[in-house]
Amino acid sequence: MGQEFFINSEELEAKVRQLLPSQGGKGAGFDLSASTQIVPIIDLTESAEGSNVRADLQTAFSFKTTTEFSVTGTATTTLVNNTGYYRVFGTATNENNASAERLANFTISDGSTTKIIWQQQLVADSTKLLISNPFDFTIFLEAGHSLIGFCSDDGYLVGCTRQVASIDGVLTLP
Repeated sequence: MGQEFFINSEELEAKVRQLLPSQGGKGAGFDLSASTQIVPIIDLTESAEGSNVRADLQTAFSFKTTTEFSVTGTATTTLVNNTGYYRVFGTATNENNASAERLANFTISDGSTTKIIWQQQLVADSTKLLISNPFDFTIFLEAGHSLIGFCSDDGYLVGCTRQVASIDGVLTLP
């Protein structure tokens, strides 16, 4: 049988009151205690949510859930325009020239305004350069929002998208 200790810490009690309002800390006695007895904790979260697949495996790419894309040479392409959480994965490649900078980027648009969320920029230079960078990020799209890919001349955005969860956070299994 373990020993029981009472914890009297205003900082810990305040955190408990913040995180667990129903345990408001009102009334006599101590709100927190500790024990030297080992109590096993079993995490049933995945089963309770209806999934027995580890969270990291739920974001895996599959033939069924993956949509590939290729954006090249001064093209602007809408990649996703459905609500939810999406993983975007691939490579951006640009070759510069002496007269103009080269760009490859992703933006989110609400139909009137766009915001850059990832960009690769290669400045104009007489020395020929070729750069290639991987990207792997997750975005959230609300109703009416779109993910757009853009490339300058001599540029490529090649990759795929995969919806990892619906707008309300329900995971999409591969």
